[in-house]
Amino acid sequence: MRSGEMWRLLSRFNSFRRTHVILQHLRMSKHTDAAEVLLERKGCAGVITLNRPKLLNTLTVGMIRQIYTQLKKWEQDPETFLIIIKGAGGKAFCAGGDIRASYRKPYVALIHGITMGGGVGVSVHGQFRVATEKSLFAMPETAIGLFPDVGGGYFLPRLQGKLGYFLGLTGFRLKGRDVYTAGIATHFVDSEKLDTLEEDLSALKAPSSENVADVLETYHTKSKIDRDKSFILEEHMDKINSCFSANTVEQIIENLRQDGSSFALEQLKVINKMSPTSLKITLRQLMEGSSKTLQEVLTMEYRLSQSCMRGHDFYEGVRALLIDKDQSPKWKPADLKEVTDEDLNNHFKSLGHNDLKF
Repeated sequence: MRSGEMWRLLSRFNSFRRTHVILQHLRMSKHTDAAEVLLERKGCAGVITLNRPKLLNTLTVGMIRQIYTQLKKWEQDPETFLIIIKGAGGKAFCAGGDIRASYRKPYVALIHGITMGGGVGVSVHGQFRVATEKSLFAMPETAIGLFPDVGGGYFLPRLQGKLGYFLGLTGFRLKGRDVYTAGIATHFVDSEKLDTLEEDLSALKAPSSENVADVLETYHTKSKIDRDKSFILEEHMDKINSCFSANTVEQIIENLRQDGSSFALEQLKVINKMSPTSLKITLRQLMEGSSKTLQEVLTMEYRLSQSCMRGHDFYEGVRALLIDKDQSPKWKPADLKEVTDEDLNNHFKSLGHNDLKF
């Protein structure tokens, strides 16, 4: 066998092995256990409990299928008037996975604890999102060679000013009442009141969205935790709006460099660690998503996910941050200027018959 053929075979084997290892890591479990998600009726409410507390309630494909099937049943059930979704264990609502929540009946997500990735997907598109003092929100995908998916291209650019662009590119973490102040949550409730809130919602008689909103507003108004605390990014919003208003990542970096403040330089340091390809994909995703419908954004993000699966950086990011944990990903390309417009355009191309269908 010639050396060139041998090299190609080894390359294919290594690529297959790398993909296999990562899929094993991401799968979390080999089969779907019914206890991973609890689906029950409480009064007028259908209650979904993500029940993998030791794994931060991350979603599996099996859980998503169970939830989707039950949501469709409850949508047709005249005795089910609203949906409540929460996470077990108190530490996390949901730290990852992938599902879309788009629903005709009132949908209440109790985003108590860690809420990232798929946890954002099953909450932020719903009508009511309840944060607590223990909420932690982030979209950290650029650090693993990906992009803020699950509809991030829809809700991030619709946050105040350029806040969503900042969150999507840097993966900055928001905690507690800041999750509400940023506009990610619609209400803030003290965590010790969540059980009684759920009971009060479940006890409603044939409630409308207005009835649900009234209950949530009552709890929100009574909450005193960090009520007078200013938004963590308030003093930096002018810088964020100015620096992140550029339409290229290179110009955002230059804006941060010229600003020169400790805050700007800290964000510059963070961005320089991210995948250059992911940064460029994310900025364009948010810019285009700002004027698209949610369905159009999800179609775009499906195309992006497929291109990332064919690329290098996602596998390398998962290896460096989640498997080997050396925190030193070797991005390819390693420099922003090496990510050409042609490369970028290829990520956004239509998949034809393979495009996402609704």
